[in-house]
Amino acid sequence: MKFNMVVKSKSFTSPEFGCKPEEREISEYISKGVINLDKPSGPTSHEIDSWVKRILPLEKSGHGGTLDPKVTGILPVGLDDATRAIQLLLTAPKEYVCLLTFHQDVPEDRIREVFAEFTGKIYQLPPVKSAVKRELRTRNVYYATIYEIDGRDVLFRIGCEAGTYVRTYCHNIGEALGVGAHMAELRRTQVGSFNEKNNLVTLQDVTDAYHFYIEDGDDSF
Repeated sequence: MKFNMVVKSKSFTSPEFGCKPEEREISEYISKGVINLDKPSGPTSHEIDSWVKRILPLEKSGHGGTLDPKVTGILPVGLDDATRAIQLLLTAPKEYVCLLTFHQDVPEDRIREVFAEFTGKIYQLPPVKSAVKRELRTRNVYYATIYEIDGRDVLFRIGCEAGTYVRTYCHNIGEALGVGAHMAELRRTQVGSFNEKNNLVTLQDVTDAYHFYIEDGDDSF
């Protein structure tokens, strides 16, 4: 099938007001860029912000969606002028890979059946320790794909609306099956258009790259 392109109007950007992305100075990227950071297990998202700000160094930084300390994965960090824009990611869809553990044995067909029921619009009560008001609310689960079932452990990938608590999701599935369940491990694999294939870097990568840039004049990293 062929499509006809309709051009409503043509535009021109004056080079006086910017330049091609590949021609920008590294200093401009540092002051207006976003780092697709791979958060390690342990520190809080706020601590990651502080460390990035200290490494580069910056006046301010901000992240696009809080992760619990033990959770790893995608944590976009806005640098200086990009700090305000990064707030747009707070409402962007998220994706996670999760390891759920049931407290008793459950037939595999029942597990798959309940996972299918927990797709689409679901109801959640935020956990006691959360930054939002604790009241029942709806969230959309776009997909929940089971990768492996090994005894009481279930490895699955979930795509969901912002503000969905995967820990609560696991707990509710356990309740629905009458056996109880908890989230054993969690990794965020996507925030909006930021994913694991999109220049994902660690804190050590950021530290090394800035060192080469400042000490050796090598901005390639």
